[in-house]
Amino acid sequence: MTNRKVVIRDAEPSDTDAIRAVLEDAYAEYEQLMPKERWEAYKENIAFSLTDANVKTRLVADEEGVILGSVYLYDTSAAAYGLPELNIHGPIMRLLAVTRRARGRGIAAALVAGSIERSLAWGADILHLHTNDMMQSAVRLYERLGFERAGEKDIVKGDSVVKSYRIRLKETERSIGGTR
Repeated sequence: MTNRKVVIRDAEPSDTDAIRAVLEDAYAEYEQLMPKERWEAYKENIAFSLTDANVKTRLVADEEGVILGSVYLYDTSAAAYGLPELNIHGPIMRLLAVTRRARGRGIAAALVAGSIERSLAWGADILHLHTNDMMQSAVRLYERLGFERAGEKDIVKGDSVVKSYRIRLKETERSIGGTR
């Protein structure tokens, strides 16, 4: 068995279709868990994200030219969600995705590590993200990597709460993806 190396790198414009395929594959598991209207809106948000000029950086997990995962970084809550009232004026990680066939290989953790490294390079002290209880495997990953709840930054959408998490970058000594 050959050990192929997964490289976390900046996305290129030519990666857009591959990123779309990763996002569609990764998030398809949630379709049955959401009301139809909410799922349709979520899909539209994902499609919009592919060309959203507010994304500061798109990172991909590339294995020999095959994109297996991706994540986006925004620099404020206004850019990420159109919610300046959240008062997040630092990096926000969104739409972390790994294809279902590539899960269990540490790719999501490597994408988080890449996001942390990029955030530190920007001089950030904290990296934020939002998720919900439906995404339990993601929540477990974030908590294992040292993210903590930041309830004051939660987003309430009707009867749904999108929970905020953060990691204090300069205080953490936890190794994530073997990069720190």
